[in-house]
Amino acid sequence: MLKEAVHVQRVDEAIVERLRGTAPWAAPGRVCALAVELLPVTGASVSLCVGGLPLRIGASDEAAAGMAELQATLGDGPCLYAAGIAAPVIAPDLTAVPAVLRWPVFAHQATAAGVRAVTSIPLGVEPVCVGTLDLYGAEPGGLDGGDLHTALVLAGVLTSALVALPRAQEGAEEGADPPGGGGLSGLTADHDQIHRAVGMVMAQLRVPADEALDRLRGYAFARGRTVLDVAHDLVGHRGSLYAD
Repeated sequence: MLKEAVHVQRVDEAIVERLRGTAPWAAPGRVCALAVELLPVTGASVSLCVGGLPLRIGASDEAAAGMAELQATLGDGPCLYAAGIAAPVIAPDLTAVPAVLRWPVFAHQATAAGVRAVTSIPLGVEPVCVGTLDLYGAEPGGLDGGDLHTALVLAGVLTSALVALPRAQEGAEEGADPPGGGGLSGLTADHDQIHRAVGMVMAQLRVPADEALDRLRGYAFARGRTVLDVAHDLVGHRGSLYAD
């Protein structure tokens, strides 16, 4: 027990040391990379959850980014579930019955992409959840003990960074403002694109917002694309969504 406690303390100190001086807007990417180093996972992503729509703001690699975009496109998955209940969600085996029944399409798509386990940690102060830290594993198995503690500490660091984002424009240790502008708006510019696309679908199909978002998601999934890609096309007048 003492040995485990010492290990946890050393991990906590390593996290603080590695992230010291990181600008708030850069924290999501840094934390994702650090999670892969410290935990038995192959990828990590960070998403903000706004109006039930997860928006990826950081990822350790393309594969992890794809998992985040998949959940945003489907409107389903561990990250949305964790955000909804404001509590950690551990799916140790996406081929097992509980995961297949809860997220049938996500489980199938994720395992086809080589992901067998997901742990989603909510960001925020209970009971308010502003997003999730999502950890992906290529082999079955959930985080527990010291590893779960490490994931929770990383989530706490992210929460603090997100709270500090409105002040990021005042000057950060790493210098420049985030791409797209300072503060939270610089990280969430893509969310505005999706909202604009939803508005266009509402006008084209004369449907309410919820149905417009569902139609946008269905259109994207049926064509093997992400909801963000389709939104960019619609807003850029490179496509049109009709009742097809």
